[in-house]
Amino acid sequence: MNNLKNNIDYTLLFIVFLIGLVSLFTLYTITPSLPAKYDSSNFLFQQLVWYVAGGFVITLIMLIDYDRFRQLTWIIYGVGMTMLLMLFFRFPAAIVHEANNAVSWFKIPVMGTLQPAEFMKVILVLTIAHVIYIHNEKNVNRTIKSDLLLLAKISAVSLPPMGLIAVQPDLGGLLVLAAIAVFMTLVSGIKWRIILSIVLLGIAAVALIIVAYYMFPDSIATFLEESVFKHVSSRFYGWISPEQYSDSGYQLILAMLAIGSGQLFGKGMQTMEVYVPERHTDMIFTAIAEQFGFIGASIVIALFFFLIYRLIHIAILSNDSYGSYLVTGMIGMFAYQIFQNIGMSIQLLPITGLPLPFLSYGGSSTLTYLIAIGIVLNVHSRTKKYMFE
Repeated sequence: MNNLKNNIDYTLLFIVFLIGLVSLFTLYTITPSLPAKYDSSNFLFQQLVWYVAGGFVITLIMLIDYDRFRQLTWIIYGVGMTMLLMLFFRFPAAIVHEANNAVSWFKIPVMGTLQPAEFMKVILVLTIAHVIYIHNEKNVNRTIKSDLLLLAKISAVSLPPMGLIAVQPDLGGLLVLAAIAVFMTLVSGIKWRIILSIVLLGIAAVALIIVAYYMFPDSIATFLEESVFKHVSSRFYGWISPEQYSDSGYQLILAMLAIGSGQLFGKGMQTMEVYVPERHTDMIFTAIAEQFGFIGASIVIALFFFLIYRLIHIAILSNDSYGSYLVTGMIGMFAYQIFQNIGMSIQLLPITGLPLPFLSYGGSSTLTYLIAIGIVLNVHSRTKKYMFE
């Protein structure tokens, strides 16, 4: 136990602690400006409770050797898939909760809402890491055939949860799982010529879709409108031309106004003149930028930069391939969500409804991120250091 204490990455813990403080402080400052429907909600207290609960979860995770997770991988994966299937079949109907035309939550008495897609992110990291580790252990001499087999295995465990999350519909959750799979594939040992071939095929597919859209715009628009992804087309149009498509671009216009109005130093604490929907969740970055300006927003981005840097350092430092795969998956999860959330707030990317890790209010998401940090700390604490490395 003393060894574990000595190997805990206090730098990573401190960074998470600072981001957590920013989250609690921001929730405190924006609560008075939230719509009347949130009057009875104490977001600051509830977020603090989730942080405390996450701290206990991190402690429990640290007590178990992360290599033990491999033995439970398929049980954990099965639990995650079962929860997603329950949402798909809306069973049991009494606890399945629908909001914003998406069936993504369970409403549990006392606990509140639970979003399985959030937990599936960490579950997918554990599963892909296990698949890659076992495959590479059995196929020491790499061949194109073995690499293609590994790619098929990664796809086999990634596509089912991605499909179930897509039909909820939850485009943001789908893209996070895709980012995790891509990041872990890049470090899996698959030959680069195979990866480059897939990238080129992907580019060709995107180019084909773009050409088809310009050739048959009405047909493509009708197809999207009649599919489960009808919200994707409206968000895309709202992103490209928010002024022209004011309905779908409404939130983006307000977000840009809020961020721009903060200028260099911001308007000051609790001084928010631009109303932005979902400001305590997906759009919390706009509250920081409006109150504390470019300087405050830059400090938050710097904290996230140090977080990712620290995770990369731990992944490289680990002398166990399974541990490196785990941390790489967490890097993919955090890096994509940070880039997507801030990017959608400044019109760099379309709005997909993803929370900003550790900052946005939300029990399932906050607990998921802290579980991920617990696993990373576990890997670091059990990384052996040798005198003659």
